Amino acid sequence: MSEENSRRYARRLSQAEAELWMTVTADVRPSRARPKKPSPAAPAVDAGAPPPTAAIAHDRPATPKPAPRPIDIDPRTFSKIKRGRLEVDAKLDLHGMRQAEAQRSLTAFLRRCQANGARVAIVVTGKGLTRDEGGVLRRVVPMWLEAPNLRDVVVGFGEAARHHGGEGALYVRIRRADRAR
Repeated sequence: MSEENSRRYARRLSQAEAELWMTVTADVRPSRARPKKPSPAAPAVDAGAPPPTAAIAHDRPATPKPAPRPIDIDPRTFSKIKRGRLEVDAKLDLHGMRQAEAQRSLTAFLRRCQANGARVAIVVTGKGLTRDEGGVLRRVVPMWLEAPNLRDVVVGFGEAARHHGGEGALYVRIRRADRAR
């Protein structure tokens, strides 16, 4: 640092600047986001004192990181499924089911698919009676697939190709069982 720069930072604040600074920082409180680092000149810790809370956190087993949220099926995978180069391993048709029954069936189906090593499944929801709004299952199944209880099973999902049901069906990519948690 040059002598000129060190003089610039060594200047004391004027009375007006100090008052302004005090006004601006009056309601500022330390963030609790990060623990404070001990300063190099910090006093030595008493051996008889209880350990700090940060040390206790390291003694606990690490909680498993939750699986990431499902994403849309990428165009390359979609193309492979559409052209038949990536097999659809299972199919579930939810036509005629009520929401509670459909949700239970979907969860059980996807968990079975994962246990059996399936990579891609088709879930047929139907288009609904009116094209504008779509059916109830068509609207809620994507929300179920994104729910935390299926994040360890579902990698991603997207609308199926026309020959697999189009708007009334979804491709679901299934996470390998050994990578579930």
